[in-house]
Amino acid sequence: MGKKQKVISELLALCRNNSNMVFDNQQVKQVCARIGFGNPFDVTKIDHSAILPEDVRQQDYFVIHLGEGLHRFVKGIAFGYHRFEPIARDEVFSWKYRQSILNDFDTSESNILSVASNQRILHDFLYNDIVASPKVYNARRTKTNIEYKIGNSQIVTTNLQMEIDLTLELNGVVTVVEGKNGFPEDFAVYQLFHPYKYYRQLQKDNNLPLQQVNSCYVLREKQQTESVLRFYLYTFDDENFLDSIRLLKKAEYRLVKR
Repeated sequence: MGKKQKVISELLALCRNNSNMVFDNQQVKQVCARIGFGNPFDVTKIDHSAILPEDVRQQDYFVIHLGEGLHRFVKGIAFGYHRFEPIARDEVFSWKYRQSILNDFDTSESNILSVASNQRILHDFLYNDIVASPKVYNARRTKTNIEYKIGNSQIVTTNLQMEIDLTLELNGVVTVVEGKNGFPEDFAVYQLFHPYKYYRQLQKDNNLPLQQVNSCYVLREKQQTESVLRFYLYTFDDENFLDSIRLLKKAEYRLVKR
């Protein structure tokens, strides 16, 4: 077990001993200092369930953010993480492109989305139209208050900070886009749900004429002779339930150099 996993495991033990599943950044720093983990800000960043220590997995808990330095262990890993659906053969496409100078020298999340957008792959996947011209809103951080449920657990957040990698809008359809390196088995649903909930709340509060809000996850892996991009488009059947996530479509694009 790595030091980060040891910190998570001890935090859960502390919460259970205190009969309070909410913990704060100060507790995280104290446990990190005791165990010798030097990056307390990374402890609660658990993008994939594989990062959870085995004892936490066995007890079926995961971490959700509440804002203002507070976090909470919630029961039901299957609610908090969603497995990426397998890509079928007829959903795999070769995409010929002329490689740019920076394509393979920056593996940041913003670069993943830049490649997907610059090569018009994102447009092909979302709109079936490589010349579509959605309004583009680049990476941003924002804070908001939202309430929702995870299974039977009521979640109330205050000044919750969220990072939105990219937002697109075309004909009243808003798509929140998240980009990541590699092909993990699953992802933390809040990464898509929190921005989704933010825009749905923005719609209601300001009477915006939005037709739909959906969420797109983009994964990239550089293989021996090509880069592979996987796209997953999701929606939420009930905006008040994080675990109401539903797949709309998926595809894999293999970038073939001209």
